[in-house]
Amino acid sequence: MHYETIRFTLENDIATVTLNRPEVMNALNTQMRAEITHAVRDAAKSARVIVLTGEGRAFCSGQDLGDGVDAATADLERTLRDEYEPMVHAIHDSPVPIIAAVNGTAAGAGASLALNCDVVIATQSAVFLQAFSRIGLIPDAGGTYVLPRLVGLARAMGASLFADEITAAQAMQWGMIYEAVPDADFAAHWQARAAYLAKGPTVSYHHLKEAMHASYDNSLKDQLALEARLQNRCGQTRDFKEGVLAFLEKRKPRYEGR
Repeated sequence: MHYETIRFTLENDIATVTLNRPEVMNALNTQMRAEITHAVRDAAKSARVIVLTGEGRAFCSGQDLGDGVDAATADLERTLRDEYEPMVHAIHDSPVPIIAAVNGTAAGAGASLALNCDVVIATQSAVFLQAFSRIGLIPDAGGTYVLPRLVGLARAMGASLFADEITAAQAMQWGMIYEAVPDADFAAHWQARAAYLAKGPTVSYHHLKEAMHASYDNSLKDQLALEARLQNRCGQTRDFKEGVLAFLEKRKPRYEGR
């Protein structure tokens, strides 16, 4: 597929999806949402890790309010159902880990896009902003789902009601993101993180995601049963045998993946 609003590269088992509308701070329009959805689903078939990042000074400023949006006639339910939901599901359902490499501002649906990923690594200069209430809306694109689970209800409510800018350092302290990295080290750092995952046990990562997502709704009994089933599947893989052998031989494992 030819992409116009994103750049897609696949190298060394790492698929990098770069939001590429820097003139509007990578704001999400209909075409970009479709291209992100397609790129993530396509990458999951061949890559061992996916990275989402942005071109220019922002990661993503959220919904493109200049993309034919008429507040008087907007059908936001349709837009969310038909355009945002497939994108969010593509990320959650990906069998391989997805890193959000947040290179700058992540606002509105752009913040939701990042926080839906498995790991968020941000520059120290980046900010996260639940901007929706500034224009009379509520967090969407999974924002009301992921944010309370990441930071707790009190912080999620405060960040959403006041639409305060949350710095990367504060986001890391809150548990909203995994790492805040000095700007000068950012590119090398997330690339090293991606390379680490690309060499890892892909089947294990897939089932790890499955178990973590299920834990939100499962009882302890159900979660223990799920762990047992998924662990049994992992234990039957070549990767598990290689991991044990490498440990016994005191060397780094060489995982084959799926």
